[in-house]
Amino acid sequence: MPKTYTVEKDYQNTRFDKWFKAKIISLPQSLIEKIIRLNKVKINKKKVKSSYRVQYGDIVEIYDISKFKENNRPKILKYKPSKKEINIYNDFIIENNENFIIINKPAGIAVQSGTKSFKNIIDILKDSKYFLNQKPYIVHRLDKETSGILIVAKSREYAQLFTSLFRIRKIHKTYVALTHGKVSKLKTTLKDDLILYENNKRIIQKAISHLKILKSSDNYSYVELNPITGRKHQLRKQLYNIGNPIVGDDKYFINRKLSRIKIKSRSLMLHAYKIKFMINNTQYNFKAKYNKNFEDFLKREF
Repeated sequence: MPKTYTVEKDYQNTRFDKWFKAKIISLPQSLIEKIIRLNKVKINKKKVKSSYRVQYGDIVEIYDISKFKENNRPKILKYKPSKKEINIYNDFIIENNENFIIINKPAGIAVQSGTKSFKNIIDILKDSKYFLNQKPYIVHRLDKETSGILIVAKSREYAQLFTSLFRIRKIHKTYVALTHGKVSKLKTTLKDDLILYENNKRIIQKAISHLKILKSSDNYSYVELNPITGRKHQLRKQLYNIGNPIVGDDKYFINRKLSRIKIKSRSLMLHAYKIKFMINNTQYNFKAKYNKNFEDFLKREF
């Protein structure tokens, strides 16, 4: 007799193979395909492909798959924050509703755990009062050293919705940055072919951002940026490319130029300031206050 499962609302329109890995057993894709070929899976009494998108209420029947063993993958360690640390982040919450939260992410903390970052926002939030009986879903990212607005969904349904909105460019983000040097007034739109390497493969990605100079001096510029595309380190790379790297950026900087300027900040002066989007005919607009380092630098130099 097969084991029977009912697809939950949270997995609406999720690929079957992803549902299978999350709810049944984490197997390599090749084994999932084999299980399907062997007729060990039926949905609503029918054979389906791994790419089938499950629907809320689908009945999944799984026959004996005991001989298939879970991947021998190292377990991902979770960061365990103290209660005091969790409570500190109450001060950074901008919006909290039944579907998502907006947080003003502090600089210096990663969004999720990684090889170089153990402490992270997601592991802190999942133990907070904002996610009781729910789990946080990442829908976009900020660099560890970048501060500002971060959306975290409370359900798979809203995570998919936000992902779709980002993909079709219906979520509009505004950043502010403090850069080295005087940015040219002619620079209003930055267009670049950014190079990325994945598994030793060279990938070229188009990147577009709009730029507005808010204030400038001989040594620094205070600028507003609206990224149209969403590439890794996009704004940092683009400002570096025009000869105006962000203050405090230890990855994209120009030694010759900066050697003549006394760098007065160890923090990355890049802040995700505003975000706006629309869901179900409701317009959402949020702003995140500058962190103290950014505010102090701004007051001191301008």
